[in-house]
Amino acid sequence: MARYTEAKCRLCRREGIKLFLKGEKCSSVKCILEKRNSAPGQHGHVRVRYSEYRVRLREKQKARRIYGISEIQFGNYFGIASKKKGVTGEVLLQLLERRLDNVLYRLGFASSRSQARQFVAYGHVMVNGKKLDIPSYLVKSGDKVTLEQKLISGPLGETIRERVTQAKIPAWLELNPDMIEGTIRNFPSRQEIDVPINEQLIVEFYSR
Repeated sequence: MARYTEAKCRLCRREGIKLFLKGEKCSSVKCILEKRNSAPGQHGHVRVRYSEYRVRLREKQKARRIYGISEIQFGNYFGIASKKKGVTGEVLLQLLERRLDNVLYRLGFASSRSQARQFVAYGHVMVNGKKLDIPSYLVKSGDKVTLEQKLISGPLGETIRERVTQAKIPAWLELNPDMIEGTIRNFPSRQEIDVPINEQLIVEFYSR
């Protein structure tokens, strides 16, 4: 998968909102949007009238960047969502929330989805007691997600424990902070997915 290697803060400026791509920094005064809330580039401060197509495109790009996935991956998720029963936009968000890297982020095990992907890729994550190195793995109800003991007892262990105690866990997940273990209670409903995305615009983008 092609990896974005430029400054992540440019993505937040492009979308005009915090995408929380750099962990704790995004919640501090160091966030670039606290100082410069304009699109990147020489003409970023100029107001542009968006066409209907551009509005839908930006919404799709925003969702893709929040979850940190490629254009092809996002299109594949939409294809899966469109074939499932239910409201396509809500099913799409549910699939994105069920990604293993997103679950680690939601549980507070990682400061960002990017760091969560690193944990998974480096073999630090176990699902139901088995090591899993696929960030896109879709968790199921009843799955138990834990971190490798070597990671917890290492230099990052104290930071992870502190973050876990402060994390706001969504209702569809259950956390055991002492064991650094999370359990998937059920699949998230739209009300439990707190991302600033209008999924209907994404559906309209792909349906054009």
